[in-house]
Amino acid sequence: MIKSLILTGFGINCETEMGAAYKNAGAEVTIIHFNEILNGTYNLHDFDILNFPGGFSFGDDIASGKVMSNKVKYKKMQSGKTFIEEIDKFIKDGKYILGICNGFQILVQLGLLPNLKNDYEPEVALVANNSNKYEDRWVYCKVNSKVKTPFLKNIDLLPVPVRHGEGKLVIKDDTTRKQILDNNLIALQYSDKQGNITDEYPKNPNGAEFSIAGLTDPTGQILGLMPHPEAFLSFYNHPNWAKLKQEGKEIKRENTGQAIFDNIIKHIER
Repeated sequence: MIKSLILTGFGINCETEMGAAYKNAGAEVTIIHFNEILNGTYNLHDFDILNFPGGFSFGDDIASGKVMSNKVKYKKMQSGKTFIEEIDKFIKDGKYILGICNGFQILVQLGLLPNLKNDYEPEVALVANNSNKYEDRWVYCKVNSKVKTPFLKNIDLLPVPVRHGEGKLVIKDDTTRKQILDNNLIALQYSDKQGNITDEYPKNPNGAEFSIAGLTDPTGQILGLMPHPEAFLSFYNHPNWAKLKQEGKEIKRENTGQAIFDNIIKHIER
């Protein structure tokens, strides 16, 4: 059985929903406090997928995900290594990482996304929304048809909630912009319900460059996204499910956030 490791603690609060998504997909789920990795209770390499869920790690002090990313990068584990060193081996072994919302912010701070130079130095940032307020709303996300990650296979348009105050993705410089575009590292972009990419508020809830809602790394093994697919695991999670059901427009499983988790489990099984 595919084994999914989900980290929690320090203000992360979406681990249960993420666990439910993986269980629905047929994975074995282990949810642990981050300290249980540091103290050697669990070994990252016993798992197939590493997950950084959403929430508010360390209260989003300094910048969202910054404190947690520093613990990953610099805090020594019982083994004497840092967790980022273990993650580096994990990726080189062909395994997968998913970060959602605060998890995406952590991956960006770690330099794991987009990781063009493979040096784990930040190349993009997630900063305060253009609205200067916390955005809690449903949006549509259009998947880049050329993206290489197995997480998004056969997904075109995804209705999904966002819940963030710092989700505006900004890119370091023109060279990085070009590389992101040339390598098709944009995973999802905010769109209207017809799938037309837009920077119009509130369809684009934060003002992200290129309307980016998610990125992958060049290997496709790492996916980070601001929206919460784990909050849309069933048609009945949709805010308009009753009206849609009356109209005979029920949303199938493959068109919910559950599809992302189904995809990666099926891919690893194959």
